[in-house]
Amino acid sequence: MAEPPVPILMYHAVAADPNDATRTLSVAPEAFAEQMALVGDLGLTPLGTAELAARWRSGRPLPARPVLITFDDGYEGVHRHALPVLAKHGFAATLFVSTGWLRGAYDTGGGLDRMLDWDQVRELDAADVEIGGHSHSHPQLDQLDEDTLRAELTRCRDIVADELGAPPLSFAYPYGYSSRRVRQAVRAHGFAQALAVGNGLARRRQGPYALQRLTVRRNTGIEEFERLVEGRAIARAFAGDRALTKGYAMVRRARRIRRKAGRSRV
Repeated sequence: MAEPPVPILMYHAVAADPNDATRTLSVAPEAFAEQMALVGDLGLTPLGTAELAARWRSGRPLPARPVLITFDDGYEGVHRHALPVLAKHGFAATLFVSTGWLRGAYDTGGGLDRMLDWDQVRELDAADVEIGGHSHSHPQLDQLDEDTLRAELTRCRDIVADELGAPPLSFAYPYGYSSRRVRQAVRAHGFAQALAVGNGLARRRQGPYALQRLTVRRNTGIEEFERLVEGRAIARAFAGDRALTKGYAMVRRARRIRRKAGRSRV
């Protein structure tokens, strides 16, 4: 019998007063607490990203009603607001960090709001939050040349390893964008699995380097959240997103063609 799909929730900032750059993809602390309480009430079992992929890879069965709770970029509210809620429920989660956006020696100044520092990341790591990679400076990886792509992945992997004592096992593509070339590079850098976006449920057949996630936003109400974690009406919830994604994909494709044409004339 085929295994049921797994909802992988994608959060960004958890903030009471987000700035304009992060407002849409932020979640209010009260809403996050309500959502996690519902996860518990529904009897869902949160897993880390590496654990899900390892179970699928080995054929070990998944626990009853699995769900993944993931955060991208590295906003301070993950430590301030989300961690106490996760600890209260005993939930595993994954944080994908853009190492150049975090506060500290590697700061590129690119962070969109108040970011975590490495002491906070270490506290999250010690509290059953898996720390994954999310590049160094958060570019669209499929738009980079080979040297820049390798540098983004290498710096991210090595900084996490230096700060936490072990290299990250999981990766999330900035903006959700990847390509066969990017996926091969992520694998070559030692990441055992990687998450996209897609706004669909994750299935084993997607492969370990293209697992889909579900975006949780500030306007995601509790009824819609319940439908997401139960895998109901997913297409309807993200119909507008898919139209925008297709349109932007055409723009990105045109830009790539123009860049290639420009290089060929040089």
